[in-house]
Amino acid sequence: MLDHIVVHSEQVCRVAVLLTDHLNRKGFDLDMDLITAAALLHDITKTRSFRTHENHAQTGGAFLEQKGFVEVGRIVAQHVKLDAYFSSDKPIEAEIVNYSDKRVLHDQIVSLSDRMNYILDRYGNEKENRERILMLWAKTEQLEKKLFSFLPFSPESLKNRCRPQKHPDGQHP
Repeated sequence: MLDHIVVHSEQVCRVAVLLTDHLNRKGFDLDMDLITAAALLHDITKTRSFRTHENHAQTGGAFLEQKGFVEVGRIVAQHVKLDAYFSSDKPIEAEIVNYSDKRVLHDQIVSLSDRMNYILDRYGNEKENRERILMLWAKTEQLEKKLFSFLPFSPESLKNRCRPQKHPDGQHP
């Protein structure tokens, strides 16, 4: 993975861990280890996708499943588009990773609209892609409402609640 993709994945993981921690405090039983692994590995085949133009969510999920990490692979495969939206009233691990990725642009936590506008500008040149992205945007807005209905803070405050940890030498991890 390219360095900037690693940094992006670390930030996605920070968001996912924060959300999971607060949801579990509310009585949910989300698997923190599974979410952490999937968030860190969600873009595992992104670097090669620049060359191959493959669907990096699908190839990343398949790669992890082939390595024996079936549950992690299933979540990674859904980080761009969930297999099923709102299959449960309760938050599930795939939703946490999917949403967390939608809130991180490069290495910054941004609003959902900023991130989705970036995706639309970058990948929405063809009509079919644009329509798919707009559909995903609408689904992700609904997902945001669902997740934050259980959380004690708003989507707008996420950035201030999720700051990178610093090492003793003052550097970010």
